[in-house]
Amino acid sequence: MGSPAGSRHGRTAYLGVAVATALVLAVAVAVVRYAGSSGGEAGARQTSARTASLPPIGHVFVINIENKGFPATWGKHSAAPYLARTLRAKGTLLTQYYGTAHHSLGNYLAQISGQGPDRATQQDCAVYTRFKETGRVRKPQQVVGNGCVYPATVNTLPRQLDAAGLSWRGYMQDMATSCQHSKLGARERWSSATAREQYATRHNPFVYFRSITSHPSYCKAHDKPLSALGHDLERVRTTRTLSYISPDLCHDAHDARCADGGPGGLRAANRWFRTWAPKILRSPAFKKDGLLVITADESESVQRDSRGCCGEGPGPNARRPGIGGMGGGRIGALLISPYVASGHRSPTPYNHYALLGSIEDLFGLSRLGYARTVTHAFGSDVYTGSTARP
Repeated sequence: MGSPAGSRHGRTAYLGVAVATALVLAVAVAVVRYAGSSGGEAGARQTSARTASLPPIGHVFVINIENKGFPATWGKHSAAPYLARTLRAKGTLLTQYYGTAHHSLGNYLAQISGQGPDRATQQDCAVYTRFKETGRVRKPQQVVGNGCVYPATVNTLPRQLDAAGLSWRGYMQDMATSCQHSKLGARERWSSATAREQYATRHNPFVYFRSITSHPSYCKAHDKPLSALGHDLERVRTTRTLSYISPDLCHDAHDARCADGGPGGLRAANRWFRTWAPKILRSPAFKKDGLLVITADESESVQRDSRGCCGEGPGPNARRPGIGGMGGGRIGALLISPYVASGHRSPTPYNHYALLGSIEDLFGLSRLGYARTVTHAFGSDVYTGSTARP
């Protein structure tokens, strides 16, 4: 299955035997395609300088809830007190963290690729269509066209991690089989919850990239049901460098009432975090060098909160970011780590592209897409004691 994670400076590379050759070729194609905008030696020096100033974080955990603005999640009257108070006290709250799109899917794609929204992803891809390119790549590394499943030449954070000898896994609650998605060109099967299944494809960004889905054994080894996370957390060597976690439609605060009849919204999310957050925080990998990021995809109202930040532009495939205006609204984010101060706040403006760039900086990777343009990445306002072990 996925490769075990080690320290940032000494991890062993892993690729499934069945797909190793194909992935190496895919990476080579991507390198050629994007070499013109990589910044060459100057970009490498900038990346190295950024990485040298950061703490030696070796394991990153990202969790997204759904459609909740900052006041609802983190405010005084939050319906998720474990999240808004208990966990909040353990880390630093980013009070000016913003989504990058309306609706959901564009935000998830931004977090792992830096690609801006297009017309199809702004509508959450009701049909699982192939992305059709209609022009040359534009700065910053934006493919031009429309559709849902990006061509294999589009670079992603998972492929960057592979090339660097690092590891990753997505963990999707209520996903019945690994790498679950509809057939290309078909109407999306998993778009709304049922009493038996509450998985949503649009909250699983990995299945929107042909560099992952065109290699079924590779995708199945890396895109897993949430139940696999418990085992992976047991040891440092089985915990991936990046663990990307999506609760289902009941427990991500998306649905006010769950399809199985139970209560939903932030109350359901609160129960989910009471179960899973301690498992992450007590894991050997987190205690050693972990960072947990908890945020939302977007705010709950297009009309009331379509704000953006950080110099975000509309990109070549959408008239403007989000359907209702700039970005996906103010959502906030909580960062917990042995290297992050407890009970602090940071007013520095961030968004999902900044999250991508911040993760790339930690592991010495070049920035992708709109992560190249953000004005801030996680730094001294977030990290404390960067040179000391926890």
